[in-house]
Amino acid sequence: MVQPVSDVGSNAEENIAHAAKVLGRSAHRRSVFEAIYTGKRRAKKVSELMRSTKLPHRRVLDAGKRLADNRLVKTAKLDGETAYEKIDFFQSNKRRILGLASSPARLAAFPTKRNPRPTRVVHVRVSGQRAQIRHVTVDNIESFGKVRKVGNSAPEIGNEYSEENFKHGIQRIIGEGGRFKDWGGEVADLFTTRFRLDGRRRPVALALKGPATKGRLTPGKMGKNGDQVQRLFEAPAEGFLIQYCRQIESSVLTQMKQLAIVKSLMTGARVYYGLIDGNDSRRLVLAYPRAFARAGRRKRRRA
Repeated sequence: MVQPVSDVGSNAEENIAHAAKVLGRSAHRRSVFEAIYTGKRRAKKVSELMRSTKLPHRRVLDAGKRLADNRLVKTAKLDGETAYEKIDFFQSNKRRILGLASSPARLAAFPTKRNPRPTRVVHVRVSGQRAQIRHVTVDNIESFGKVRKVGNSAPEIGNEYSEENFKHGIQRIIGEGGRFKDWGGEVADLFTTRFRLDGRRRPVALALKGPATKGRLTPGKMGKNGDQVQRLFEAPAEGFLIQYCRQIESSVLTQMKQLAIVKSLMTGARVYYGLIDGNDSRRLVLAYPRAFARAGRRKRRRA
């Protein structure tokens, strides 16, 4: 949780990282934040922000509410209209915050008290080694060996399985009997050491997005603040996978690659990363029908 801005002297880095995570990949929040903190005026009305950002009224209000709820601005009234007021700390650190928000790799490596990164040591290690990363698909994962017999033309899995049921299906394929309950502070929906990659068992962290998420999957749809991919890479794993029942935008894979590079440089180990989209999800169901039959299909709503 962000520390009160009155205590920024001892919690400055936490407040900067928190602000960057709130802005995340949302162009609307970044645009409104930058507009509020541009110029000498202490507060700006919604109508003024609409003109400067070219965003509609609802977008400005939604972005402003998110910023205010997370204590990045103060809500005020000017001439009977909602306005947002600067906070001195975020004014002083505006450029750092915007820079971190636009770069998941930099944000993941940003040092805080909770996540200390000894800058001097890190620079020495990074300068002498290259990142060891490998992009994998379901066809490269030995635990999913049967999927290679299923063609690539399988249709998307769509709404057939809930996130929970699909997770249970994967657990049955790899023989993972643990229980994994969803909660707000989790870094992964499933963490297991039972995946086989490159000839041996490795710890793997998975994030799963079910039918409740609509349309193509983008980084902004992952987590309340669009930071689920970043949190996934906080797990003590060597492999990182994201599964979704529909199409996944390439921006998700780009973000994973950046974080995999940082993870590899920090740990000195090889890092595996990849996506399981709606088509590959269908291939898994076809390759392992008993695992997913036991998991159970998502109940269809009556018309």
